[in-house]
Amino acid sequence: MEHNSMIEMEDKARSGNGRIRDGCTRILGWFIWLPILAAIAIWILGRSGFNLVEPPTDISYSAFRRQLEEGNIARVTVTGEQIRGEFEEPLETKANEQAKTYTHFVTHLPSFGDDQLLSLLEEHDVEIIVRPQSNFSWGSLLLSILPTLLLLGLLFFLFNRMQSQAGQSLFAMGQSRAKLYDRHEEHVTFDDVAGARGAKAELEEIIEFLKNPEHFKRLGGKMPSGVLLIGPPGTGKTLLARAVAGEARVPFFSITGSDFMEMFVGIGASRVRSLFDEAKKVAPSIIFIDELDSIGRRRGAGLGGGHDEREQTLNQLLSELDGFDPNQNVIVMAATNRPDILDPALLRPGRFDRQVTVDRPTASERLKILEIHAKDKPLFGDVNLGELARGTPGFSGADLENLLNEAALLAARKNKDAIEHEDIEEARDKMLLGLERESLGLAKDELNLLAYHEAGHAIVAAVAPHAEPIHKVTIVPRGRVMGVTQQLPERDRYIYSREYMLDRLAVMMGGRAAEELALDTATSGAENDLKQASHLARQMVLDWGMSEQMGYVALGGQSKHVFLGEEIAHRREYSEATAREVDQETRVILERSYKHARGILKKHRNDLERLAEALLEREEIPGKQVLELIGQATLEEE
Repeated sequence: MEHNSMIEMEDKARSGNGRIRDGCTRILGWFIWLPILAAIAIWILGRSGFNLVEPPTDISYSAFRRQLEEGNIARVTVTGEQIRGEFEEPLETKANEQAKTYTHFVTHLPSFGDDQLLSLLEEHDVEIIVRPQSNFSWGSLLLSILPTLLLLGLLFFLFNRMQSQAGQSLFAMGQSRAKLYDRHEEHVTFDDVAGARGAKAELEEIIEFLKNPEHFKRLGGKMPSGVLLIGPPGTGKTLLARAVAGEARVPFFSITGSDFMEMFVGIGASRVRSLFDEAKKVAPSIIFIDELDSIGRRRGAGLGGGHDEREQTLNQLLSELDGFDPNQNVIVMAATNRPDILDPALLRPGRFDRQVTVDRPTASERLKILEIHAKDKPLFGDVNLGELARGTPGFSGADLENLLNEAALLAARKNKDAIEHEDIEEARDKMLLGLERESLGLAKDELNLLAYHEAGHAIVAAVAPHAEPIHKVTIVPRGRVMGVTQQLPERDRYIYSREYMLDRLAVMMGGRAAEELALDTATSGAENDLKQASHLARQMVLDWGMSEQMGYVALGGQSKHVFLGEEIAHRREYSEATAREVDQETRVILERSYKHARGILKKHRNDLERLAEALLEREEIPGKQVLELIGQATLEEE
C-alpha cells in the first residue's frame, strides 16, 4: 500500500509538472504570435488601402493656395513642412475615370517658403494647429520590429517541433524517459511464458528476494545488483522482463538503451542519474534496460575511435550500479543479444552479478509456445502442433508466433474458416525460402537440370544412414533459390559426430554428382552447395580435429570484428606449410564426399531417373512419397 501511494504521488507530480510546462509554453506562444499576427494584419490592411478614417488626398500647393484664397479651408495642421487640412466644401476629382469627392487633404510647403501663408490663414479665419515635427511613425516601427518578431516566431516553431519529436520539453531533456509499469493494467506473468525453465528459475529467486528480502538477509545474503539476459533475437528476453514486472508487483521502470542517447553531450549521463533517483524513491524496484549493447559497448575501441556521449553514459551507469553510493533494493535488469561487445566493467561481480542465458526453445518448449499462440486461432483437424514443433528446429518464440500468424493470413486470403496444415506448410516455406517466384519462367532444359540436381540431393539424403530425414523436395523457385531438398531433424541436436558431418557433406555434393552422372555437365546451381561444403570441411579440419592428417589440433583461432578494436586483420597462428596442408586436407574430405555421393547415385540410377521425372511432373513431392518412389525396402537394405 505504501508503494502504491508513493507511485500515485509520483505520477501526479509528473502529470502536474507536465501541465504547468504545457501551459507556460502556450502562454509564451501567444505572447510571441499575437504581435506577429497583428503586425502582419496592419501591414496587409495598409497595403490594401483599407483605413477606418478617410485617408487624406495629396494635392499640390498651388491648389491649396487657390482653395485658401476662395475661403474653402476649414482647418489645417502644420507639422514641419507638411500641411494637413479639411475643406469647407468637398472637392471632386477623377480617379481611374470615376468621380470621387474628398474632404481631407495633405500638401507640403515649397522649399523657398511662403511668407504670406500665415496672414492668409488668419484673414480667412482658418483654425491652425501646429505640432512639433517627429521622426516617429507606426510604419517605421512596424518595419523595425517585424523581422525580430518573425525570428522569434521561427525559433518558437522549431522549439515546439523539437519538443513534440522528443516527447518532452527541451528543459527536461536530462530527465529520465523510462516508462513506469502500471500495475493496474493487464500484465504478463510466468504462466504466459512457455519454456525458458532455467531463466525463469533464476528470475523467480529475484522476485522472491524483492517480496521477502529478510528471508535471505538473515543468512547474510545480499540482493544482486544486476541481471543480464543474454540470448538470440526473438527468444523472449523482453517478455521475461515483463513477466518479472507482473510477478514482482513492485515499481518497474522500462527503458531502451537508445533512449539515453541524445544529440547534446551529457544528456545520457543526466538521464541515468534521473532514472536511478526515481527508482530509489520507490525502492524496492526494478529497472529494465533493453538493448544494453547500444550504450554498453566496449570503451575506446575500434577503427572509429570512442564515442564521448556513449562513454559518459556508460561511466555514469557503472557508477550507479556499483559506486560510492550503493543502490538499496534496486535491481537492474538488462537484455542483449551481443554480449561479446559489452564492456568488461559491466560484467564483473557487483554490477551484473547474474547472467541468464535465454536460448532457443527445445521441441517440447516449442510445443508449449505454439499452444499459447494457437489459443485464439481456429485450427483444422489435420494440424498437429506436436509434429509442427518437431519440424521447426532453430525457431525462436518470435518465429513460431510469426509462423502461425502468416498461416492465418494465408488462410484468410483463401476465405477459409480454419487454418489447415497446407497453410502452415506454405507459411513455413515463405519464412525459410521466401516468396514463390511465379513470374520466373524457366526453359524446359533448365527445369530438367534442376530436377536432376534436386533428385540427387534427395537420393543421397534418403540412403545415407546419418543424414536428416527428407521433409520434401521441390523445384518451385522461391526467394533466391531455384529448388530445394528440405530436411528436418527428428530431434534437436547439440553435438555432431564425424559420421553425421560426412553424410551431410555427401548430401551437399549429391546435386553436382547427379548433374555429371545423368547429364554429363555441371551447372552454376551448385554454387551454394559447394560454398557450404567447403566451409564445413574447413571447420572439420581447423576447429574440430576431424582430419586424419592434421590430428587433434584446433588451428582456427578466434576471429574478432575489426570495429571492436580487437584485430585489424585475421591473425593466423600456423605457418604457410601448415596452411597448405589444411587446404590439401580440406580438398581430400570434399573429394571423398563427392565420390561417396556419386557411388550412391550409381547404385540408384533408376531411382534418380524416376524421381527426376516425378519432379518435372508434380514440381513438389513430400518426403514420404520420395521414399515410396525410390523403394523403401531397397533403402533399408542399403
